[in-house]
Amino acid sequence: MERKIRVLVAKPGLDGHDRGAKVIARALRDAGMEVIYTGLQQTPQMIVEAALQEDVDVVGLSILSGAHMTLLPRVTQLLKERAMDDVLVVAGGIISDEDATTLKTQHGVAEVFGPGASTHDIVKFIQTNTGVTES
Repeated sequence: MERKIRVLVAKPGLDGHDRGAKVIARALRDAGMEVIYTGLQQTPQMIVEAALQEDVDVVGLSILSGAHMTLLPRVTQLLKERAMDDVLVVAGGIISDEDATTLKTQHGVAEVFGPGASTHDIVKFIQTNTGVTES
């Protein structure tokens, strides 16, 4: 059955800047995806609970605070504990290449998009890696 890709966009931690997350949310929506934006200052538990309730295919995490090596692994761990291993996790924000590699190889983050990443590339990555046939 064909359907729209469902994406949860979240801002974990105490980061108070969400312009980038809103730009990404709009780009995903404009590409035909269903987007749920949780707003600022979400805990990993709040993000995973929202992902479960909304039955999403993707969790997109935007983080600029520097706490990505604590918060993002916690989100992926909680997803795994809730048997949501099939949810694609992507991240964006200020994340060093070294940390991005660690997040991808050790913590289940599928991709990390840095400042200036093309919204087209983000859309394509999600479309290619969710396994959802869009309507």
